[in-house]
Amino acid sequence: MQTMVPLRRSGATLADIEAVYRSGFSQFCSVAAAILHDRDAARDAVQDAFAKAVRNRRDFRGDGPLEAWLWRAVVNTAVSAGRRNEAHAVAEPAAPTDEAESDDVRAAIQRLPERQRLVVFLRYWADLDYAAIADALAIAPGTVAAALHAAHGSIRNSLQEVRA
Repeated sequence: MQTMVPLRRSGATLADIEAVYRSGFSQFCSVAAAILHDRDAARDAVQDAFAKAVRNRRDFRGDGPLEAWLWRAVVNTAVSAGRRNEAHAVAEPAAPTDEAESDDVRAAIQRLPERQRLVVFLRYWADLDYAAIADALAIAPGTVAAALHAAHGSIRNSLQEVRA
């Protein structure tokens, strides 16, 4: 008699996705808002990403954490929404603020290349470690470290130029 080795389950359950959604909704929205500069659009992007994840839950192969797969969905959805918005946006003057330094940091982050910007958002807005960021963006952990290092240098240089 031959013994059966259980097959590794592929796909994610609705309960698994819902648990990640409930526990991480504010972090997902925070990162999406950083990408989109709009809290309402961020909430919509998170909702859209999770709706797609539910529809495509059988595509989750289980070769990484479910949360990383969902982060990738949220980031990709927010980036796509941002690109669509840019294509239709009319340039508006920025609202004046009393937080000039904070505005300088935001501007420096926005000038970063997309990968560096996403790594910064996931590291500091979502508080993900390098391995989780690597899983979420489907890149190597060393690439995360290099992108974050380059982003720090670019932001530092930008802020020094502003203050000079």
